[in-house]
Amino acid sequence: MSDLDRIAHTAAAAARSAGAVLQSFRGRFEIEEKGPQDLVTDADLAAQDAVVKAIADAFPGHDLFGEEGLREERGGDYRWTIDPLDGTGNYVHGFPFYAVSIGVERLTDDGPVPAVGAVFDPSRDELFLATAGGEAMLNDRPMKASACTTLPRAFLMSSIPRDSPPDDPAVRRFTHMLNRCETVQRSGSAALNLAYVACGRLDGYWSTSLKPWDQAGGAVLVEAAGGVMRAIDGGPFRIAEPNLLACSSAALADATAAELANA
Repeated sequence: MSDLDRIAHTAAAAARSAGAVLQSFRGRFEIEEKGPQDLVTDADLAAQDAVVKAIADAFPGHDLFGEEGLREERGGDYRWTIDPLDGTGNYVHGFPFYAVSIGVERLTDDGPVPAVGAVFDPSRDELFLATAGGEAMLNDRPMKASACTTLPRAFLMSSIPRDSPPDDPAVRRFTHMLNRCETVQRSGSAALNLAYVACGRLDGYWSTSLKPWDQAGGAVLVEAAGGVMRAIDGGPFRIAEPNLLACSSAALADATAAELANA
């Protein structure tokens, strides 16, 4: 088994372990407010602990970076970027659209290079897993992005930042696209949006408000499944930047970026 395969195997096990923790906390978690409309539960923290333990046992020299205050630099060749509960608001309200997201980047002199992505939906027992340059899998079955290439046929998803005023550019882009594609919606889980682009349930997704842990895992899935990752202006996508356009095809990405520019 190659190093990348070992990392993918560990990421899958860690994501499933964290998902089991989330489900065990259902109905008995405590909520704190990190900021306005920004929640964290003790389930988030326990799930992150489960991921960290799985990684530490297998790769004690790898760096760790996570949403819930996790920052451990060990000088390794890889960094694990972790969101133990993507979609906390959904989770708190019992809306079953949330996930564990794990992205692994190889650290190079030119910056981090996406290597492995794992997104686990514990409500549906669905594990989305891929390695860069390898095959994308959904519960051990190959998955592919959709064949959609035209905007009027596209089922799109978008993120809108919390407390956005009506004239916020993100709100304008969302409303502008409403009658320019088949449908555009907002779900509350970036990781699952990206996983759904990868498996063909969505044709595209854009956001300008994500953190690295929201998108690191899903970005690997999309590209391994034949989709494309860009910035919303059509430029290159970078994990560290809150500027993402994921589409099933280059043609759809071109059309979506052009229309977003008109918003």
